[in-house]
Amino acid sequence: MVDVSVLILAKNEERNIADCIKSCNFAKEIIVIDDNSTDATKQIAIDLGAVVINRAMNGDWGGQQTFAIKQAKYDWIFFIDADERCTPELANEIAEAVSKNEKIAYWVQRKNKFRHNKAEHGILRPDYVCRLMPAKDSYVEGFVHPAIITPYPNKKLNGHMYHHTYDNWGQYFNKLNNYTTLAAEKYKKNNKKVSFLKDIVLRPLWAFFKVYILNLGFLDGKLGWIFSVNHYFYTMTKYVKLYYLYKDDGKL
Repeated sequence: MVDVSVLILAKNEERNIADCIKSCNFAKEIIVIDDNSTDATKQIAIDLGAVVINRAMNGDWGGQQTFAIKQAKYDWIFFIDADERCTPELANEIAEAVSKNEKIAYWVQRKNKFRHNKAEHGILRPDYVCRLMPAKDSYVEGFVHPAIITPYPNKKLNGHMYHHTYDNWGQYFNKLNNYTTLAAEKYKKNNKKVSFLKDIVLRPLWAFFKVYILNLGFLDGKLGWIFSVNHYFYTMTKYVKLYYLYKDDGKL
């Protein structure tokens, strides 16, 4: 075990939290920032030795993650979501990087994984996320897609983590609805302009073309088509919501 604090944000994650914590057994400290869970998330985490702190997120991912950083006992922090799993190869790399103690922010490749299906291209192609870094002077900003801000040079690790994306379609569409609402509210707060022709008619078409053709979503067969079309609607929906926030305060 190495001197690193693992930081997990959670809300009603009783299906995921145990496997997530167990995949991070390389760390001396695991902190779960719980957003008022009503299931067994807290107790499962406590039983596995994690420190559990209750704090309402109120849609502010960046603020919640910054709060988590401030709770860390150790100089190094590693962010992981409850629906993600650290592979043994990545765990070994993290332990080695922390032991060297070079002031670097490390990026990790994240691969999406489903229970019964497979999709590795388009919107679900592997991506890199900044997850391991010194806690000092690091913070997070942003609501829907928060950005981790650090003063350290960046470097990629070779190991990867798995992201268990969606358990069912209801969860998927609930997230789509929630994220498009948060995105529209963020855009309005930042006074982002919106054009019906550019952003509601044309931009979604480009979004579909990009993920289905340029990012090879078509190689994932039926799921590739479904997720690419849904990305079209995700893009359109967030700008529709923004357009009507300006026009009628979101009312129809």
